[in-house]
Amino acid sequence: MALGCVTGLGVAAYSQEIEPQELSVERRKIFLPRILPELDGFTVALLSDFHYGAYVDHLLKSAVQVINDAEPDIVLLAGDFVTRHDNNLDHLTRDAHACGQILSGLRARCGVMAVLGNHDHSGPPEIVVESLAYSGIPVLRNSAVAVQRNNSRLWIGGIDDVLQGKPDLARTFKGVPPSDPNILLAHEPDYADHVSRTHPVDLQLSGHSHGGQVRFPFLGAPVLPRMAENYPMGWYRVGDVQLYTSRGLGMVGPRVRFNCPPELTFLTLHSSKVRS
Repeated sequence: MALGCVTGLGVAAYSQEIEPQELSVERRKIFLPRILPELDGFTVALLSDFHYGAYVDHLLKSAVQVINDAEPDIVLLAGDFVTRHDNNLDHLTRDAHACGQILSGLRARCGVMAVLGNHDHSGPPEIVVESLAYSGIPVLRNSAVAVQRNNSRLWIGGIDDVLQGKPDLARTFKGVPPSDPNILLAHEPDYADHVSRTHPVDLQLSGHSHGGQVRFPFLGAPVLPRMAENYPMGWYRVGDVQLYTSRGLGMVGPRVRFNCPPELTFLTLHSSKVRS
């Protein structure tokens, strides 16, 4: 019994104090049939679910440094910069500004872009939008922009939050040539079920799930948020859409992580022509 108590206390301490600060850098190659060989090797750095607070400050600064050292082509931020604070707008504003200040240090050849998450709508979403804009980070809300490398074009689309916003996929890609390759940044991963039925998206990047924060061996996560039950972490194929879900950086609810460390992801895009 004494050994069990000691073990339990050790696991609790680890999940509260150690694993939440152990940044896991994930790297994956993604083969997209529609991108041209000129875009082969295009690198995306993905961060999500910051839930800014003092506990995540050092972790976020470390992630920014790792990204800058890697010199990616683009950095994409998949939402939830703040945590809902029972309509405490002062707290929300302080957290949004502090998070934006740290993220302003990000550097990438094609810039940094973001979408909002459900927590970012817990107050007027303009609080987060303006904090990020002040830091030089545009927020895509049902819009898309083109980035270029070696005279080849890749579109980055961003959807408004699915649960709390007003997502409009048709508006997001309005004016985008259907033959051009694209990436959709959408906070909730299960939105891919809708995307796969309605629009030719090559790759969707999401967060929201935190991977469950706690994952038991052989059992997985006992609790997952709505719109993250189907695709909680890692790479998936949903119809013709490839999807990657980040475990994110921060936490909500009980601030614990077990077998589910915070994640920074580097995705390197390759042309299927190069692969073959």
